[in-house]
Amino acid sequence: MSAAAQPRRLKVIVAYDGTHYAGWQVQPGKVTIQGTLEQALEALTHETIRIFCSGRTDTGVHAVGQVIHFDTRLDLAPWKWVRGINRYLPPEIQVTKVSRAKPDFDARFSAVGKEYRYFIWNAPVMPPHLRLYRAHVHKPLDLEAMKAAAALLQGTHDFAPFSANPGYNRGGTVRRLDRVSLTKKGYDLTLRVEGEGFMYRMVRSLAGYLIRVGLGEIPPEKTQDILRSGERTARVPTAHPQGLFLWRVKY
Repeated sequence: MSAAAQPRRLKVIVAYDGTHYAGWQVQPGKVTIQGTLEQALEALTHETIRIFCSGRTDTGVHAVGQVIHFDTRLDLAPWKWVRGINRYLPPEIQVTKVSRAKPDFDARFSAVGKEYRYFIWNAPVMPPHLRLYRAHVHKPLDLEAMKAAAALLQGTHDFAPFSANPGYNRGGTVRRLDRVSLTKKGYDLTLRVEGEGFMYRMVRSLAGYLIRVGLGEIPPEKTQDILRSGERTARVPTAHPQGLFLWRVKY
């Protein structure tokens, strides 16, 4: 382990269980994913480390492939970085990969797309071991109706009706979704959403809406009317956070 003459930038993939954390961003008096990671990095490097992520996650939201970057003078082999950081992390947060990045790499602004997955347990009884990682829907869901609505959500649209805070989205509310798909295995239903960018609570809003379609409360063909309305209404609820995973970030 040695100190480099000049700071180097590292790209790090992080997985975490967000159940007991107050979201990603550092907040006074609260335990957060960012704060916990920065403390671990400072313990390892003996430097004041500021990390930057591909996108913040809310309280109770999980990640398989969150990406961060930071600068450091410490020179370690990638596997030693992984082992060294994880030594100072709790088991619900773990680094899975570390690599050297170009000086201008930015975990957020260099990203060209993201994939989120939202998991639903569709049965009368929720297995206790899944309660923190699935949204529970007791009543049967019409998968074909949900798929029909999902197909109408693909493409480029004004997704203001699916933003939890549509008045504060920098750069507008038009987004491109390359994939909105649903698969079911047993009682486990998986929503996969891929796109170039997402607004605040957008994926949870998409999930909440599709659940309503699946329950027969909204016909799938109404999706186009909702998109054209340009306004958030009670027809689009925000689904619970525990079913949401930031799955992958594309560069």
